[in-house]
Amino acid sequence: MQASPPAGPVLADSDPGNSRVLFVILFWFALATSVELWWLDTPARSVTSTGEVLLAAGRISGMVAGFVLLAQVLLMSRVGWLERGMGSYALTVWHRELGGYLVVAVLAHVVLIGVGYGSWSLLIRTRDILSAFLATGILVGVGVLAIRAIRRVLPYEAWYFLHLSTYLILLLSYGHQFADGQELAGGHFGRWYWTALYAFVIGCLAWGRVLAPLALNLRHRLVVTEVISEAPDMVSIYIGGRRLPELRARAGQYFRWRFLTRGCWWQAHPFSLSAAPNGQWLRLTVKVVGDHTANLARLRPGVRVFAEGPSGVFTADRRRRYRALLIAGGSGIAPIRALLEDLPDGTVVIYRARSEDELVFREELEWLAAERAPGSGSCSATGTTPGPSGCSPSAGCASWCPTCAAATCTCAGRKAWCPRRWGRCGGCGYRDGRSILIRSSSEYGR
Repeated sequence: MQASPPAGPVLADSDPGNSRVLFVILFWFALATSVELWWLDTPARSVTSTGEVLLAAGRISGMVAGFVLLAQVLLMSRVGWLERGMGSYALTVWHRELGGYLVVAVLAHVVLIGVGYGSWSLLIRTRDILSAFLATGILVGVGVLAIRAIRRVLPYEAWYFLHLSTYLILLLSYGHQFADGQELAGGHFGRWYWTALYAFVIGCLAWGRVLAPLALNLRHRLVVTEVISEAPDMVSIYIGGRRLPELRARAGQYFRWRFLTRGCWWQAHPFSLSAAPNGQWLRLTVKVVGDHTANLARLRPGVRVFAEGPSGVFTADRRRRYRALLIAGGSGIAPIRALLEDLPDGTVVIYRARSEDELVFREELEWLAAERAPGSGSCSATGTTPGPSGCSPSAGCASWCPTCAAATCTCAGRKAWCPRRWGRCGGCGYRDGRSILIRSSSEYGR
């Protein structure tokens, strides 16, 4: 199944970084407003003793913790406008970094309030405070499990279900915040402000996690139509459905796929589209690396699919220059293969695998290159082929690939050979394995 390569889109007029700057401004403004409530509620010169200073610090840390908790839930709400504006990777980084600050702020709140009152027995006088202690215990437990050394040894499924318990933190802390929070008492602005924050975050969570996915799947009725072996331990799954031309997905994006069959229905995993949406079918390509992906390789046509998305901003309109250099390794070729359909002539793909047999989509890549520019094609390189050891646009790649210095470069593959920072990128090296260079323009050096 192949689709004719469309013409590459023009560059977007707006800078995607603008959305992130706006989000950062709104985040700090809302946080400052939350803390300002304490300032407005505290009479001048009322904080004089050591105990009062500790209690004031405890209240401030509590309000910061409550706000960061809401921000954490919002970041992972999967609401479309936030993912399109920020990008899934940026949201994940924010979520991970804020998690550490949240744990510290909550523990600081507990310790400062306890020491400030001078008696821990005062902290367990109501049911709402007891529920807050339970929420703190859950939060600390999840924070410990998020340590990388521990996280690596946990199965994905175990981490996923443990992470779901964080929603209990929001529920358990709500009562304590509104019942015992001095700044939220009565019908003052503070109470209405925090009520609006909770309503906004819960609304986004309900829409992004429940309502939008339900609407998408009821509208499109996705189903597996075919499963094809692409390479050793690599399969492509073709998805059909109704009204697919109305599915607002772009090449380079991904869905979270849940296959409603035995062994697969209870978990959803993100997989990128490996072909640009064409209104007839969707395709994802999966490398078999565990029990779940092994079950996916055994799927049969007719299995119902529940998808969430599309997500991600790895799309053609986000590039900063007209030309593009795409570097992929192993199964990372899947989004690159799809994105190539949306990019213009002059695009270069460097694809590396451990052996010739593991070069997935080689024929499709060569076909795309030939369709776009007759006379163009590909060349392959082995471990003995001379080549640059790094792929810095200003160094190695530029000497081998004349258009690299004037192209947007994107890597997809193992971090071991293609980390985020250019200074350590070894994606163009040929010390082992096999590589393929696809030139999509016969006038390559212009």
